[in-house]
Amino acid sequence: MKKKTAFSPNQHLRRAGGPVGQHNSLGSRAFDIFNYVFVTLVAFTTILPFIYIIGASFATEYELSTRPMFLIPRDVTLDSYRYIFSSNKILGAFGNSVFITAAGTAVNLFFTSTMAYAISKKRLRGRTAILNLVIFSMFFSGGMIPGFIVVSSWLKMKNTYWSVIIPGAISAYNMMIVKNFFQGIPQELEESAYIDGCNDIKTLVRIVLPLSLPVLATFGLFYAVGHWNAYFGAMIYMPGAREKWPLQVLLREIIILSNSSAGDLANLDPNFVAPPEQSIKMAVIVVSTVPIMCVYPFLQKYFVKGVMVGALKG
Repeated sequence: MKKKTAFSPNQHLRRAGGPVGQHNSLGSRAFDIFNYVFVTLVAFTTILPFIYIIGASFATEYELSTRPMFLIPRDVTLDSYRYIFSSNKILGAFGNSVFITAAGTAVNLFFTSTMAYAISKKRLRGRTAILNLVIFSMFFSGGMIPGFIVVSSWLKMKNTYWSVIIPGAISAYNMMIVKNFFQGIPQELEESAYIDGCNDIKTLVRIVLPLSLPVLATFGLFYAVGHWNAYFGAMIYMPGAREKWPLQVLLREIIILSNSSAGDLANLDPNFVAPPEQSIKMAVIVVSTVPIMCVYPFLQKYFVKGVMVGALKG
C-alpha cells in the first residue's frame, strides 16, 4: 500500500505557477516596468528645473539668448557669482539669516511643544476655551497694519532681530498636529514618571520630548525653511537696520536695485560688464537655496514618520 505524500503549501503554489509572493505573469511584469518608467520620468521632471537653474547661473548672455533650454552650459562663466559676492555685505547677511533661522526655529519649537503638551492634557482648566481660541486664530488674523503697530509701537521691536522672530513664534496648525502626537503617547509612561517623582516639566523633558523627535524634527524643518526664505518681515520691521538684513532681503536688493554689488565690482574692474539679468536670478536662487537644502538629509529619516503619525491621530 502506497503511502500518501503530504505537500506543503509552497509546493502546491510551485505546481500552480511559482513560489509565494512571486508574480510571473506577463501582465504583472509589464505593470512593474510601467511603474518604474513612470516614476523615473516624474523624478526626472522634478529635478530637471534645478539642474537648469544651476546650469543657467554659469551661462553667458549669448547662450541664454540662443538656447532656450539646456542643462550644461557650453561656456562656463562665474560673472553672476562675482556680481553677487562682490559686496562685502553678503557674508554679514548670510550670518544674519543663520542666526534668525536658528533662533527662530528654537523659539518656534519651544512654544509649540510646551503649548501642545499643556493642551493635550484633559485636566487643564479652560482647555476647551483655549482650543477654540487657537482654532479661531487659524481662520482669522488681525492683519498686517495692526501687526505692524503691535511690533513697532507696543513691543518696541522695530529694527531688531526679534521683530522677525516673535510675531511668528507659534503656528496654530503645527501646534495642533504636535498636540495630536502627544496624545498618542501611552499614558502609562507618564504615570510611571509621576510615580518616580517627576512633575509635568520633567515628564515633558525626559519622557515626552525624546519620544517625539520625529515630529519635532519635521516641524523644525518647516520652521527653519520658513525663516530662511522670509524677507517681507525684515523689509517692514527693519528698514533702518541694513546691517541686520537677512540674506533674502539683500539678494532681493541685488536683483531689483543692482547698485550695491555692481558698484563695488565696477570699482575693482573698470572693464567689468554686468552679467545678464536672467543669469543673476539663477545664481541668486542657487545661493539662497543650497544652504537650507543641505539640512534636509539630516532630518529625512524623521520627515515622513513625523508628519504621518501626528496627522492621523485624534
